[in-house]
Amino acid sequence: MSFSVSGKTAIVTGSASGIGLAIARHLVDKGANVMFADVDEDRLENEVGEEARAEGPIRMFAGDLTEKLTIANLLSATVDAFDRVDILVNANRRTFVSEILNPEADGVEELWRHNVLSALRMSQMTAKRMIQHAQRAEVEAGTMLGSIINLSSIAAQATRPELLAYSMAAAAMDQMTRSLAVALAPKGIRVNAVAFGSVMSASLQATLKDNPGFRDAITGGTPLGRIAAAAELVEAVQFLASDAAGFVTGQVLTVDGGRGLLDVVSAPAH
Repeated sequence: MSFSVSGKTAIVTGSASGIGLAIARHLVDKGANVMFADVDEDRLENEVGEEARAEGPIRMFAGDLTEKLTIANLLSATVDAFDRVDILVNANRRTFVSEILNPEADGVEELWRHNVLSALRMSQMTAKRMIQHAQRAEVEAGTMLGSIINLSSIAAQATRPELLAYSMAAAAMDQMTRSLAVALAPKGIRVNAVAFGSVMSASLQATLKDNPGFRDAITGGTPLGRIAAAAELVEAVQFLASDAAGFVTGQVLTVDGGRGLLDVVSAPAH
């Protein structure tokens, strides 16, 4: 089986910065057509605006992906540009430090809407487009139509009060991944997740800037002894998007340098 994603079309949400941007750039470098999608139009413009207007393998779409109409417009723009969608990477995510006994500041509703529901609606509506395309193209039954990849976190398995909202959202993403995998397998769509911890995301960079001591706590609690670069996560995403993972669905692949095995780090999991 091939690890190639060349010629495939991907949508990567949350791709104006950080891990989402690294994933989207990597897929382009490997020959895929990629729609960069994010709510931050200015960052998208700075990162890929000129390339998107060149009408090559890159396009960009700015909008609030918690809104179903925005998702519908994103999918239409992608199909108009590239004719189809083969890969969806749900990298649109936020972190939140919860005030555990304050219902107004625990962040549960915010992260449920932004991290979980946006990914669910994107997955549902993208799967429908994949199925519709296959019907129009009269694709042979049993053919793999596409791959959906969710970004999760080892926080789904950790119990830390300050991560209440983030942990709940990550756990929900894992279960959503498994449920969609079973539901969409007969349609030829695979659904998996990548759970990460000690990866240098934009949110972790901000945390380390405000709390320099967290770096030693993270590296000391990671068997591999370091924080991974965002680029190290993208290979796992490529694998799940490629035909090499053709018999892999409903799985949550952990990429954290072994950190989740020890669970001794007091810093937030990102």
